[in-house]
Amino acid sequence: MKTNYLLIDYENVQPKSLSALNGHPFRVVVFLGANQTKVPLDFARALQALGANAEYVQISGRGPNAVDFHIAFTIGELSKADPNAYFHIISGDTGFDPLVAYLRTKGIPAQRSEAVADVPGLRASNATPQEAKAQAIVRNLVSRGSGRPRKVRTLSNTINAIFQKSLAPSELASLVRELERLGHISIEGEHVSYRFQDMP
Repeated sequence: MKTNYLLIDYENVQPKSLSALNGHPFRVVVFLGANQTKVPLDFARALQALGANAEYVQISGRGPNAVDFHIAFTIGELSKADPNAYFHIISGDTGFDPLVAYLRTKGIPAQRSEAVADVPGLRASNATPQEAKAQAIVRNLVSRGSGRPRKVRTLSNTINAIFQKSLAPSELASLVRELERLGHISIEGEHVSYRFQDMP
């Protein structure tokens, strides 16, 4: 089972709440800039509630991309130590996107979201209506670029991973049909092609 790491670029994004993590097994690392010596009490309490699954990394040096480099280095270390790692970078900095693309070419699952609540597995919990789930799946697939699954079976496995591998086979098949009904994909035999121009 994948270990989900949430790496928060606190210099770029300051989440007001971590309530979206409730009930989800994430390990959280918050990267603070050299001048960030305080965090809001509610945020600190939310991290404390995660116990050993949360930690701070205080950057000592100053520079335009100091936090970014620390996040990249941490991903490198964790990916070697934990081959089941899935990395979720929380930042509005699009400079992370080439790193995410490179990690995927190395078989390391990673993505960037601008808010904690935007992480696909959190945004669309199992209580979410099917169409909302489909939209969360589409956003994830769009972010993969040319690395999207090309076979129905691989697409089903990808969808299941987005929802923490908690979906029944019948629901997976239903979601694939929903993507096709909404016009986001077309299926010929076992092959999948994508049409995202009408994405909400």
